[in-house]
Amino acid sequence: MRQVKALVLTGYGLNCDYETDYSLRLAGAQSRRIHINQFITGKENSFKARLQDYHILVLGGGFSWADDHGAGVLMASKMKHHLGEEIDRFIREGKLIIGICNGFQALINLGLLPGFENRYRERHAAITYNDSGNFIDAWVNLKVNENSPCVFTKGLSTLELPVRHGEGKVYGADHVIRQLTANHQVVLQYAAEDGNLARGQWPFNPNGSLEDIAGICDPSGRIFGLMPHPEAYNHYTNHPDWTLRKEALIRQGKQFTSEEGEGIKIFRNAVAYFRN
Repeated sequence: MRQVKALVLTGYGLNCDYETDYSLRLAGAQSRRIHINQFITGKENSFKARLQDYHILVLGGGFSWADDHGAGVLMASKMKHHLGEEIDRFIREGKLIIGICNGFQALINLGLLPGFENRYRERHAAITYNDSGNFIDAWVNLKVNENSPCVFTKGLSTLELPVRHGEGKVYGADHVIRQLTANHQVVLQYAAEDGNLARGQWPFNPNGSLEDIAGICDPSGRIFGLMPHPEAYNHYTNHPDWTLRKEALIRQGKQFTSEEGEGIKIFRNAVAYFRN
C-alpha cells in the first residue's frame, strides 16, 4: 500500500497543527508537523525541508503573525516570496493543498484560490470581517456541492463542523462569484437545520459570506479552502450534542458505528486520492 505523506505547517501563531496532524494520521497518512522556517532556511545541524517530499500540504487554522495587516496576509507574503516556485511545482505535480480557516485566508491572499484558468498568482477574492463584527465560535450545517471537482469532498452531501473566526466572510465582485458558481468551485455552503441554504440568514450563515460560501476549490479540485474546521471534529465526543445523540441511540437499541467525527472524511478522501 502506498504511503501518503502529509505536511502540516507550524509556527507564528498557527495553533491547530496537533489536531490536524492527528486527523491525517487517523485518515491513514504519514503526517509531520514542520515549522515554516525549516522550508525557508533550515536550521543549524538539521536538514532543510522540501515541499516535494510530501503529497498533501496543509495550511491550518490559527492566527498566523497575529493576523497583523489582515488575516493570513503575512503568511501569504512569506510563502509567496520564499516558497513561490516550490508551491508552483507542487501544484504542477498534481499534489493536494488544503487551507483551513487562517489557511484558507492565506490561500486567497496568495491567489491559489480561486485559481481561475490555473492562474495561481492572481487574487480575485477576499475573506473579510464577519458582518456581526464579532468573533464567532459555533457549529454550522454545511451543504456540499456534489458536482464540484473537489477531491476532499468526494462522496459527501452534508457536513456539520465548527467555525471559529473573526474574519470569515467570503467576498468577491459579482462576476467572480458567478464564475465560482458556474465552475462548481463553490464546494461548501452554509445551510439551515432543514438542509436548505442559509440564504444569508443568521445564525446559519455565521459571517455574512456571499452566497453562503463556506469553502471553495480551484478548477482542478486539488486545492481546497474552507472556514469550518474538519480537524476539530475528529471524534464523536467533539460534538456538543454527543451525549444527547448517544442516549437517543441507546433508546433505539443502537450504538455509534464509528467513533470518528465527520471531519475525518475530508482527510480520508485526500489520502484515498493518492492510494487509488
